[in-house]
Amino acid sequence: MRFRHPDGTTVHLSYCTNVHPAETLDGVLAQLRDHCEPVRRRLGRDRLGIGLWLAKDAAHALITNPAALRGLRAELDRRGLEVVTLNGFPYEGFGAEEVKYRVYKPDWADPERLAHTTDLARLLAALLPDDATEGSISTLPLAWRTPFDSDPDAVATAHTALTTLAERLDALEELTGKSIRIALEPEPGCTVETTADAIAPLTYVAAATAGNRIGICIDTCHLATSFEDPHTALAALAAAGVTIPKVQLSAALHAEEPHLPEVRAALAAFAEPRFLHQTRTLPRALRAGETPSAAGLRGTDDLGEALAGDALPDGAPWRSHFHVPLHSPPAPPLTSTLPVLQDTLTRLVGGPTPRTRHLEVETYTWQALPPELRPRNRTQLADGIAAELTLARDLLVDLGLKELP
Repeated sequence: MRFRHPDGTTVHLSYCTNVHPAETLDGVLAQLRDHCEPVRRRLGRDRLGIGLWLAKDAAHALITNPAALRGLRAELDRRGLEVVTLNGFPYEGFGAEEVKYRVYKPDWADPERLAHTTDLARLLAALLPDDATEGSISTLPLAWRTPFDSDPDAVATAHTALTTLAERLDALEELTGKSIRIALEPEPGCTVETTADAIAPLTYVAAATAGNRIGICIDTCHLATSFEDPHTALAALAAAGVTIPKVQLSAALHAEEPHLPEVRAALAAFAEPRFLHQTRTLPRALRAGETPSAAGLRGTDDLGEALAGDALPDGAPWRSHFHVPLHSPPAPPLTSTLPVLQDTLTRLVGGPTPRTRHLEVETYTWQALPPELRPRNRTQLADGIAAELTLARDLLVDLGLKELP
């Protein structure tokens, strides 16, 4: 879906296909047929943007076979789909019964992460619509914090890899005329957990390459889970000159009174074995311009850990990294952080010029919801994704953007 900002800029809205995890090229082609095109038809649009996830094997099949790549591009066109952004965070196995910590491998100290992301950039340059010259790829925020943070060699290797990637992206644009930018996606528990954590490595890479090929992907679920204030976070990024190639529109799970037995019971229904649901609490309100870490942010790596005994203080609200459907918050006594998404979106695209042009709805947890909330078939899943995109569209229109055919 495309929108025209009042300043004339085109803003793209898509949804991420990691909700239909496919490891092979045949699986990707099937997801376009079985899921993406039906969502487009529900929305009544001739064209729908998708944030494509290409696992290692699917990417390899495309990068080594130009005919297969041309075939994928033709299939996208035939089904009324377009790609301006890729989700390069998961590498493989995102559909496994247990993902958890595996999603953070390989990290940016591993040469395979650089090789895979380089391949994704080359593929995206070939998949971009003819009238689009810019693409974005969201990626792992360097690494999971352990043991990475205590290994200076790993940190240095990761920074070098990002610098090399930026140089390769420069060369790619010279060759293709397509500008591909990478966006580190801060996530709770990672070495780059917050937007503030991203500033140092990104300014280092920018200085080393004299450019801004690598910026930040703001995931509004992650932002909210870490109790970041959108105004403070975005102002700090602007002051540091950090660009925002991409934003993922998502909402976290919020519990206002986690000390209550009924609230803990409701949260327990979301503690599931497939994904990691980092959980955070902030003991006091943020002061103007203050970061959550300065205010004593506390957390656990998973929701089940937070619910076990006194692992996490429960005198203040909890937020958990569980992407809940945008249009359908959980029933009381829980809710979602949709207001954080709305605030962030207003500050990013509601001003005189947009600070990002690529927006992606990323609710990959539909089948991890409590059983009674899960879609029972493809039809219900497509209905839910279409409803999320409709909500996002309405928010953009309310901000003065005009939907394009």
